Amino acid sequence: MAAALVILCVIAVLGWPVYVRPQTDVPRGADAIFVLGGGGDEPYTLALEYALEGYAGHVVFSNPNGAEAIWLIDLCEHRRYRFEVSCIEPDPPTTRGEARALRRLAEINQWHSVMVITWVPHISRARWIIRRCFDGELVMVASGPNLSPPDWVWNYVYQTAGYVRAALQSGC
Repeated sequence: MAAALVILCVIAVLGWPVYVRPQTDVPRGADAIFVLGGGGDEPYTLALEYALEGYAGHVVFSNPNGAEAIWLIDLCEHRRYRFEVSCIEPDPPTTRGEARALRRLAEINQWHSVMVITWVPHISRARWIIRRCFDGELVMVASGPNLSPPDWVWNYVYQTAGYVRAALQSGC
């Protein structure tokens, strides 16, 4: 029992700077704002707020849920803002698929800087994966709800598994 508690404490301490207090960037102007899917609605709202404040002229929402995300589809199909809003369905519907989509859009639109918004436990892994695909300026901004202790445990496991999967994959 004591050994298990020690192991849990070590895992919590090692994961703290990666999942709980990851390196984030101060929001600043970019060619586009790209919101990674998952993590609730807050990242999408934050992206719109930043665009309204003039941080970028184009907002891209990742929609890995496809037709299930009716509100997101509506947001992308009906022009409401003075900036461009578009949605992508990443293929595969993972961070890697989102990174590939970001790379394609950056090439097409000649973006040299992108602000990426995702939830706190995902920031470090997302940065690592996106760096494999996009060599422009990357501004990683954290968003997300306050997580309960069980949610933090789940994210430690989920994000760690994601790191393992990404480590086994090469290139973009």
